[in-house]
This record gives sequence, C-alpha cells and structure tokens, in this order.
Amino acid sequence: MRILMINHFPLAGSGSGVYTMNIAKSLRDKGHDVCIIMPENRTNFNREDGIKLHPVYFKQKEEIPGQLPFNFPCFTTHPNSTLNFSDLTDEELNEYVDAFRKAIKEEVESFCPDVIHGQHIWILSDLAAEYDIPLIVTAHGTDIVGHQRSNRFHSYTNDVASKCAHIITISEDNKKLVEQEFPQATGKTTLIRNGYDSNVFYQDVYNRNKVLKKFGIEKEYANVVCFVGKLTEIKGVDTLLNAASTYEDGNTATLIAGNGELFEELNTMANNLELSDVYFLGNLPQEELRAIYNVADVSCVPSRFEAFGLVAIEALACGTPVVASTVGGIPDFLKPDVGVLIPVDDANALASSIQKILNNEICFDSRHIAQYAYTNYAQETLIDELIDIYEGYGVGEKGKKKV
Repeated sequence: MRILMINHFPLAGSGSGVYTMNIAKSLRDKGHDVCIIMPENRTNFNREDGIKLHPVYFKQKEEIPGQLPFNFPCFTTHPNSTLNFSDLTDEELNEYVDAFRKAIKEEVESFCPDVIHGQHIWILSDLAAEYDIPLIVTAHGTDIVGHQRSNRFHSYTNDVASKCAHIITISEDNKKLVEQEFPQATGKTTLIRNGYDSNVFYQDVYNRNKVLKKFGIEKEYANVVCFVGKLTEIKGVDTLLNAASTYEDGNTATLIAGNGELFEELNTMANNLELSDVYFLGNLPQEELRAIYNVADVSCVPSRFEAFGLVAIEALACGTPVVASTVGGIPDFLKPDVGVLIPVDDANALASSIQKILNNEICFDSRHIAQYAYTNYAQETLIDELIDIYEGYGVGEKGKKKV
C-alpha cells in the first residue's frame, strides 16, 4: 500500500510530528510505501531510510531557495516557530495554501497514494480532500482548540469533517470533542491509542552523574525530577516551578527539556523563586530524552490541556513513574500502578506527589511500568489497527480530482 501522510508541523518538536514519524516507520517496517509532506524551516532535519519526505520550506534563520517569506504557523507554539495561524495575514494564508496545494498535487501525481492520512482537522487535510483518494484524518486536539477559537478557519475544518472518509481520535476525551464540534463526524470516528517508538524509548542503564555532566551540570544529585515538552502556557511549567519551590532541598535536580515562547519568562520565574537546582536544557533529540527519563525518579506532565500526552507514555516506556494533570487523554492510561494524577494548576498536589515518590511513600516497579507501556502503547503493537482502517477503503483509482 502507498500512504501519503500530511502534517501541519515538522516531524520533530511536536506531538503530531512524532506521531506521524512513528506511524511512518511502522508502516515502512510492514512493507508499505510512505511519503510525508510537512513544513520545515531548516535543511538539516532528520531523515529516515525508506520514507520519502517532501518539505515545504518556511523562513526562519536559514535562507532556503523557494521558502515562504514567513515561519510556519502553529496552534500554540513550536520550538522552531511562535507564529500562530491566527497571526497570518490573508496574503500569507493564501501563500500557505498555494504552497501546500502544489506539494500535494505533485505527490498525488508522482507518488500515486492509495490513501491519504492527514494530521489535524485543519487546512491541509481540506486540500487533500480535493482528490478522489480515501482521506483518513487524525484529530490531535489542538486542531479542535483552533476551530473553537476562530471562525476564520471553519470553512476548512467543517469541510474536512464532512468530506473525509474516517477520523482517528486519540483518547475518549478527544473523541467526545470531535463529535461535539463536528456532528457530521459522528459515525465515522475510531479511537486508536497513540503509540511510541520502542526503538527510541526503553529502559536502560545510565550513569546519572555522567548524564548530568553532559548537560553541564557538575553537581551530584540524589534525586532527579524531569519535564519534557513545549514551553507554552498549556503545558503548565509554571506549576512545576511553583512546586519546585516546595520540594527543592539541595539534593533534587529539576530538568526541563524543551523550548518555546515562554523560555525567557520561565527562566525569570525560576530566578525570582530562587530555585537553584532547576536546569533549562532546551530542545533535545529523542536519544538524549531517553537518557533523561532513565535517570529521573519521576517525570511531570502538569498540562492544562493534553489531548493524549505522548511524552508521558515515553517516560513510562523508560520505567519512570509519571505525575500528571487529570486532563484530556491522560486519565485513560495513567493508572495508579504507573503514576499519579493530580488536579490541574495544583502546585501543592504536584509537590506533594513528587515528594512522596522521592521519599518512597509511593512506590513503583520500574520494570512493570516499562512493560505496561510496551504492551499497550508500542507503535508496532498498534499499527495493524490503523492498517485495517486504510484497507477498509480499498485501493481505488488515484489522483482524480473531484468536480
């Protein structure tokens, strides 16, 4: 089978990007051909053998021939862009649409897909709906937020919900939101759990001090707390910093891996709280995130919104217990034997849960945690559910534009 995948974001730095690449690798390993169209603002992005990538280039620091004269837009923010879809002028939006319409047309004609898998109920999925090729769309949650915030994009989102063949939802909460916002989607949604790449995230033995020194941290710590994600308002890093002001004891490091629009603001907040053991590490490759998860005693996901929460699954895959907000899809998988759920915006509950884990008042079996993640969420164990949906629409005549 030939699958054309389309994403509104690069394949690193966002949950939907990681989701797309994880699926693409599993499809490739099953013998299918995959092509991905996505935005990029750099030429040295990671590539995978056996997966065709078609970047549409945008302007950031690097000058790239043919790039659009602005950065790629986001629903909230991205480590490599803080431009929001709502910030686009009408002219920029038209340029955006024209560039991706051209890219999709090129791949429909040259790659000849049997099925198109669009990420987000949003603009690019609507462009893909212009072809007589089965369109499967995954709703990632931020697209629903974008739909709710602005009527400007409703012509695209309503079109996608009406014209697509099937919608993949990633949690029970996500499914309810999709069907609430798009009644025309009722009856064509299927919940498929997000999968993680088990070749990247797994339990392993690391020397904690060596890992810390790699990030320039010379001090030796008895405990490590970590956060991985974008530094945006919805991720609740400010809640973690307030919690750190309670649990910091000179022996506990807090590692914050990620970047985003609040990087400077959160650094200032940490300084104002006089937090001496909080370290902002910036955006890191997945292999380094694996090391952080493995040396951490607990991983925190204090989000205010989280359609699924893939970073929590990746931490669990490394055997690390998770403390997370009771939002979105997280309660679907964060059971008492692998982590702790806390109320949103509750720094006291977050600090208390972290302290209880560090003090062994709440105990976890790291091998059980890792096995739980692998059994239920390894991408290779979930990919057949998606393939069944693809195959349910057969292999039809390709590339015929609708009239």
